[in-house]
Amino acid sequence: MDIATVIGLFLGFALVIGSILIGGGGLGPFINVPSLMITVGGSFAALLINFPLAKVLGVASVVKKCFTVALPSTAEVIERFMNLSTIVRRDGLLALENEFDSIDDEFLKRGLEMVVGGSSREELTSILEIEVAYIEQRHQNGKKIIDATAAAAPAFGMIGTLIGLVQMLRTLDDPSQIGVGMATALLTTLYGAVIANLVCIPLAGKLEARSQEEVLIRELMIAGMGALVEGHPPRIVQERLVAFLAPAHRPEPETTAAAA
Repeated sequence: MDIATVIGLFLGFALVIGSILIGGGGLGPFINVPSLMITVGGSFAALLINFPLAKVLGVASVVKKCFTVALPSTAEVIERFMNLSTIVRRDGLLALENEFDSIDDEFLKRGLEMVVGGSSREELTSILEIEVAYIEQRHQNGKKIIDATAAAAPAFGMIGTLIGLVQMLRTLDDPSQIGVGMATALLTTLYGAVIANLVCIPLAGKLEARSQEEVLIRELMIAGMGALVEGHPPRIVQERLVAFLAPAHRPEPETTAAAA
């Protein structure tokens, strides 16, 4: 669970609702069904027009990555491949089959099966790079849907504002009806701003960061599996894999020497 996403959403809504309650009057005046219909319903309708139904319905599985952390860290990946390289140099590539049961990552398991099956480094890299490209594409498709929602919500909020103003201007001779039109006008703008700036834009940013993290981990695994095919010792495997990391995240020379 990515606690930062949960805390951010909870804190954002808590601050908005808290400011409303402190101002007095309760939440009742800020709940307006026509405004919700225009903003939320209109945004969803725009998504259905803009994207195929299957992609709109499948975006939940992509957004889930904003709340869960299922990938190992770079340090864990490097340590695993150093251990695997030790096994390969001691017992050969076929000994990797004994490690399959302890591996939960399907991408890594599929790659190691290719290593054990005798695939060359070029074949291994070519096939797995295609899978990484499609992973990145799926993430980008999900981000596009969230970005489209972030753009549509304020736009429909403005549409609701115009509708509310028209209703208000038509009832200027009846002061009791002016408040209804004004509420619709203002609340649709509020709903659109909250949906876009508190939910969609932050989630799109988190999803892009998650996509970059996953691509880095997958590229790290591909490089590690290539090193296994070539039979490199653990020290060389580590040196090859830490090249993917920023200098600040690389192990100290003493750590490298001890690991070797």
